[in-house]
Amino acid sequence: MAVYTDVAADELAEFLSRYDIGDLLSYKGIAEGVENSNFLVHTTAGSFFLTLYEKRVAVKDLPFFLGLMAHLAGHGIVCPQPVKTLDGETLGTLAGKPAAIIDFLEGVWPRKPNAAHCAAVGQALAKLHLAGRDFGMRRANALSVPGWRPLFDQAASRADNLQHGLRAFMSDELDHLEKFWPRHLPEGVIHADLFPDNVLFLGEKLSGLIDFYFACNDILAYDVAICLNAWCFESDHSFNVTKARAFLNAYGRERQLSTGEQTALPLLARGAALRILLTRLVDWFNVPPGAMVKPKDPLEYVRKLRFQQGVSSMRDYGVTPSGVVA
Repeated sequence: MAVYTDVAADELAEFLSRYDIGDLLSYKGIAEGVENSNFLVHTTAGSFFLTLYEKRVAVKDLPFFLGLMAHLAGHGIVCPQPVKTLDGETLGTLAGKPAAIIDFLEGVWPRKPNAAHCAAVGQALAKLHLAGRDFGMRRANALSVPGWRPLFDQAASRADNLQHGLRAFMSDELDHLEKFWPRHLPEGVIHADLFPDNVLFLGEKLSGLIDFYFACNDILAYDVAICLNAWCFESDHSFNVTKARAFLNAYGRERQLSTGEQTALPLLARGAALRILLTRLVDWFNVPPGAMVKPKDPLEYVRKLRFQQGVSSMRDYGVTPSGVVA
């Protein structure tokens, strides 16, 4: 979450008048994250999130995101729901940007995830993948392999300013992934951005999944790989096998990874690390003036990518390739 577009109080009050959610009491921008402008809004009827869609979010994709949240909620996945206007619409315009009001979910995201958090996320991710099987809409992953080279081209000329040799390191990895990226693995709806700040907990009980604005159709195990990178490393960037084992075992109890998925997971994790490295690098060099946003460190994912380059099998993640579906 972030704030790129400021919203005046009178504009917001007029926008809220289209909904049956009471009168505006207060609101504040939320500085975390990097994609959209987000505000916590308090009205006489309760608390809500306001999102103004920016940057990589295309207006044509918003029905997919909003529809997916409604579909998943109908299948028992706890996620925020778009609030409809008095006219039955879920999308409007505020400050010149597409905007939506979203339900507020109780909980906080874990700053220092433990193995119990990781297990809860593994279970929730598998349930999300299963729930998405009969979702009728489709959205291609704009940030899958074909989208990585354009990102590389945007950042390559300045990459060595951040770390010597980074440009060549990314170029070599991109060449490798383009050549060996797996095909014919199970696909479906994925979250594609299930980082700790997109998962809410009350204590160690998962209370909701949020921020579905990268969701798309892609390889299901790629979503698993994204979470391995996001949840199973420590603050010193060392890999925590205990967390990985808890995450993967919990996922597997709900949805077993096939033999092909398990074999491909280390390569998928390399791709997931490169993707985040590239988008963070582009964002690092392109923060709009005056934006209330703190770009995330790209070099964190250099370290994670180097680890994943050394992984040879699932055993390096603390689990044995057993109980799989062929």
